[in-house]
Amino acid sequence: MPRIFLSFRKPDSRWIRDRVYRALSDRLGANEIFKSGQSIPPGADFAEILRRQAAECELMCVLIGPGWLDVRGEDGVRLLDRAHDWVRLEIATALRAGNRVVPVLLGDATMLPDASALPTEIAELARLQFLRVPETHLPDGLQHLGDAVIALLSDTDTAVEPGHGTAPAADPESSTTMTAHVSGGGSAYQAARDQTIRLA
Repeated sequence: MPRIFLSFRKPDSRWIRDRVYRALSDRLGANEIFKSGQSIPPGADFAEILRRQAAECELMCVLIGPGWLDVRGEDGVRLLDRAHDWVRLEIATALRAGNRVVPVLLGDATMLPDASALPTEIAELARLQFLRVPETHLPDGLQHLGDAVIALLSDTDTAVEPGHGTAPAADPESSTTMTAHVSGGGSAYQAARDQTIRLA
């Protein structure tokens, strides 16, 4: 079972999305990454596979490019506003399952959508700390994304499995800090509930 689910819109930022997939596959192995075009065999029930993978993944990376929010069908209706939109269903399924969901912004200027622009069942996405893969310094960005994903998976490895007791309460004063050196500098930001990536 792949541990990482890549959720994306096909018309949105394909070239950088494919670079993300290749970079994560090189770091973790292709068998650890679920990407619908590569991971669903011919003749399989794609709807069932998508739902099951979204519900059971350890980490869902929602790849958001400049066009992700406002992609529309031929009728002019925004895809995200359709109840049967697969991107919407994938994210909602992962959130309901309590899986870790991380928005990954593709490009230098892509912004995290506001909650008011999202359907109610995925509005939580707007409150989740994002990671970014910039077009400028792309190799460094992909390296840092891989580092962050590996750290997040390591965190889930230490979690108590359902039915095997309750994890001890986290110390509010403690955190796991990962230093990432990014061209142009930056400041610390919260990468996950209990991890901090510090840009130096």
